[in-house]
Amino acid sequence: MRKPIPTWIKLIGIDVSHVSHKERLLSALGAFLGIGGILLVTTHYVDSGHAALLVASMGASAVLLFAVPHGALSQPWPVVGGHVVSAVIGVSIASLVSNEVLAAALAVGVAVGAMHYLRCIHPPGGATAASAVIGGAEVHELGYQFVLTPVLLNAMLILLIAILFNYVFEWRRYPAYLQQLRRKGKEESKQTRPHAGGISHEDFVFALSEVDSFIDISEDDLLYIYDLATGAAERRHMRAEEVKLGHYYSNGKFSDEWSVRQVVDQSDREDTIIFKVVAGQGRRSSGVTSKEEFASWAMYEVYLDEENWRRVSTQGE
Repeated sequence: MRKPIPTWIKLIGIDVSHVSHKERLLSALGAFLGIGGILLVTTHYVDSGHAALLVASMGASAVLLFAVPHGALSQPWPVVGGHVVSAVIGVSIASLVSNEVLAAALAVGVAVGAMHYLRCIHPPGGATAASAVIGGAEVHELGYQFVLTPVLLNAMLILLIAILFNYVFEWRRYPAYLQQLRRKGKEESKQTRPHAGGISHEDFVFALSEVDSFIDISEDDLLYIYDLATGAAERRHMRAEEVKLGHYYSNGKFSDEWSVRQVVDQSDREDTIIFKVVAGQGRRSSGVTSKEEFASWAMYEVYLDEENWRRVSTQGE
């Protein structure tokens, strides 16, 4: 388990979740292949100078498709719908509003609203709408042909590359629905229970509606994460006899409630122990309790690995 995240890191939004080097390199390779294919197509319709402008929005799509393939913003309808709808809006406004600054701002604003209502929010769509306005005379001459070539063609091409590239890697299969089917197949083969804790579809729909803001994670992924977390919690059964002198234990909680205690002494009968808090909430304090009470507080044993507290693996994990 990691130490509590400093407030300044939370404030500026640094993602501290663990992602392997392999996953990062695959994301980079996929983006390289996706944009390579897009450039080959786009330069066939417009010159290289304007192609760079048009490919900029597809570059943003590549980040989503290859680095966040299971995100809600990365799915096929948001990719295709977001770009095409935004292109139509951009071309239309460019033909109606002569002031380029006003037209570009209006195109992006209307595109965002349209993507919201059509349920195809895709951030790069905003760049596509702006490109239709500020892309220059060659883009303007294309008119609504711009929507088909290069925008629709580019969107379909990068989508195809994403499907083929991510399918090779079982854990990255795209669209996200393929991954959901894979998870369900594994659950059925293992005869696992339905979602832990009795959280229903209606519970999740209500909870998401209460947030009243777009969240870039699907309901299925939320349920999957919840199942993983509750399943792991259910497998933890700390017993009093597992509490050892000199060892470190964590309560497994989050943020300010997280804490690590070390057992520093015990009674002759070994049913009462003295502990000190070495990290997290109550650090540098100490206490006396029974082994039973300590075991009910502790979720698992931990050890200090450089600057991070990590869970001690037990047999079968």
